Amino acid sequence: MADITLRDIDQARKRIVGVAHRTPLEHSRRLSREHGRDVMLKLESFQVTGSFKLRGAMSKLSLLTADQRESGVLTISAGNHGLAVAHCAEALGINATIVVPESASRAKVDAIRQYPVTLIERGASYDEAERAARAMELESGRTFVSPYNDEDVIAGQGTIALEILEDAPDVEAIIVPVGGGGLIAGVATAAKATNPNIKVYGVEPEASPTMSHALRAGRLVEIEEQKTIADGLAGNIEPGSITFPIVQRLVDEILLVSEESIRNAISRVAREDHVMIEGSAAASIAALADPRIEGRRVVAIVTGRNITFDLFERVVTQNG
Repeated sequence: MADITLRDIDQARKRIVGVAHRTPLEHSRRLSREHGRDVMLKLESFQVTGSFKLRGAMSKLSLLTADQRESGVLTISAGNHGLAVAHCAEALGINATIVVPESASRAKVDAIRQYPVTLIERGASYDEAERAARAMELESGRTFVSPYNDEDVIAGQGTIALEILEDAPDVEAIIVPVGGGGLIAGVATAAKATNPNIKVYGVEPEASPTMSHALRAGRLVEIEEQKTIADGLAGNIEPGSITFPIVQRLVDEILLVSEESIRNAISRVAREDHVMIEGSAAASIAALADPRIEGRRVVAIVTGRNITFDLFERVVTQNG
């Protein structure tokens, strides 16, 4: 079992300074009124690559040895992690190969193409792409940088919680979108180590409830997922992932949200808060309506903004 500590997360914060921004924590008057509690949004969508993934990527890449940097890195991504690795690899002078599924968001793929990396589109789904990337790892000799199944990546993502707790020390609950579990593992580790009474809620799309199924089964299980607008949260979790036992131990509950509620959240944030966010980020806002959430002061982590403009325009038009 991974032993990630508050000290590890604090050390990660030192490594990512100058690359990852300290993002705003903003009070939402509209959401507070609507849900009868003080709601704040942690706007990771304002990172330079458009998502929180920059934190974990820099935390990992900055620790590579000279030999590892020379050999280069390899990663798998639905888009945002690959973009973050591309940005950090360029900053550190490291050669990077990024594997994405053929179904990956064009907005994210096009953004990755702006960097001097090798981009490989492989597999119809994230699961197929991840298996292909792991096979390439064995052949290439490159360091594999998992989007979630890595202690240094998790520590980097946990720095979000440090900022939240400094800006709102009386926060009572944090809502975190869940894909492979790297973000919520880091956030829960930092939050619970600082204040064990803070509630940490994960949120998944109903179309891809991977972590929910795993928690019910008591182990990681492969599920048949459906298509979701929250593409960054789609896909199964690879066997043996260190995120699962952390979630088992520290996360209070995993909530599920519908595709309709995610789309409505994208549209309403655009129309009323004038902020463009992607489906994965909107999941935490959609989850605010869940009656199981406890606490008067709640933070929803808005994880990213990388959505194609055509899809964004269609969602806003159809959910006006």
